[in-house]
Amino acid sequence: MSLQQDIIARLGVKPEIDVDAEIRRRVDFLKEYVRKSGTSGLLIAISGGIDSAVATGLCKMATDELTAETGKEYRTVGVFQPYGQQVDIADSYAVAEAFQLGYRVETNIEDAVNEIVLEAEHGLKSIGVHQHLSRGGKGNVKARTRMVMQYALAFELNLLVVGTDHASEAITGFFTKYGDGAVDITPLSSLNKRQVRMLAARLGVPQSVLDKAPTAGLWEGQTDEGELGITYDDNSDYLEGQEIAPAAKEKLEKQYLRTEHKRAPIPGI
Repeated sequence: MSLQQDIIARLGVKPEIDVDAEIRRRVDFLKEYVRKSGTSGLLIAISGGIDSAVATGLCKMATDELTAETGKEYRTVGVFQPYGQQVDIADSYAVAEAFQLGYRVETNIEDAVNEIVLEAEHGLKSIGVHQHLSRGGKGNVKARTRMVMQYALAFELNLLVVGTDHASEAITGFFTKYGDGAVDITPLSSLNKRQVRMLAARLGVPQSVLDKAPTAGLWEGQTDEGELGITYDDNSDYLEGQEIAPAAKEKLEKQYLRTEHKRAPIPGI
């Protein structure tokens, strides 16, 4: 088995999908897990990007169906988590409107992140390292602070925290360990980015979200493709078993091997 075949098998990506069947399968997956967990529904952070928009649509379908089937109220709570002023936060609210989300919470993480960064820098100084936290280091603090807030809310509301990671992020390790990778359930995990877009179009994700460049929003001007140096078209083609340019294939496979620690269970002895 080639490395490409092994990666595809591990991540569970199909070369072709039936969009309606995939939506149904993922909604049922969410419903069954909520039932078994004894929780009251799902919590999803709505970033304004396409991945969280698709996850929001699936979550809302799941909790609406559970409510109709059981007579008990199940809810999907959408959380908006800007750092200071988020220029595209209108897209987050547009997603909530598109899926008629009745429960919405906005929690600004700026003060919490800045305090953590300040304390980390004090810690560095105490061992003789006089420097500010790096851009990447602060970005990781943002991602992890968002998850702390999501779990604080989910605990009080008896909800499961839903992740938005998918196979195109998993193959590159493009998520923050114990940040956006720290969730209870991931309904998009076996889809590549192209397939996520296919579900988005069927679910009715707002056009402004469909058209925007994918970004983790960890610093100004950051985009997924710019940071990785790999296009999502190449990424998706690879995960569908197609041949891509040798340079792109090499970069993708090196990134996969380099980030294996993010996907692997915590080692112990």
